[in-house]
Amino acid sequence: GEKMFQKVVIGGTYDMIHKGHEKVLETGFQISERVIIGLTSDEFARRFRVEEVLPFEERRKNLEKFIEKFGKEYRIIKIDDAYGIATIDPEIDCIVASEETLLRASEINAIRFKKGLPKLTIVVVPIVLAEDGKPISSDRINAGIIDKEGKVLK
Repeated sequence: GEKMFQKVVIGGTYDMIHKGHEKVLETGFQISERVIIGLTSDEFARRFRVEEVLPFEERRKNLEKFIEKFGKEYRIIKIDDAYGIATIDPEIDCIVASEETLLRASEINAIRFKKGLPKLTIVVVPIVLAEDGKPISSDRINAGIIDKEGKVLK
């Protein structure tokens, strides 16, 4: 397909790569030749999580394993806040968000606007639902309610 954007940014913790994450990542690689992934630092990730999060290096390796197959240029950057490189890099022209991170994407655009940077196109990937009609989330997978594909285990 036609690549629409020169540089896409995606942010996340990627503690375990489930179907919802896959959809967001696949979308990013479909619409651009270059993808920047802001991967949360351990400190930042733990601020929002009840569960233990895998160490940064492990999360990075798992992420790389998944995205190598796209055969595109990518960079994984450690981020210590929700805004990371997205509010600084003038070359980024698109952010891929889930319905859950849409608000954050809008905030990023507000910050870019204040800095005189071009606004990012926000591409929203719908939340992927599990068999039970509820979102696939790392918390529900960790709790043993569903698996990474969204199958109900309990």
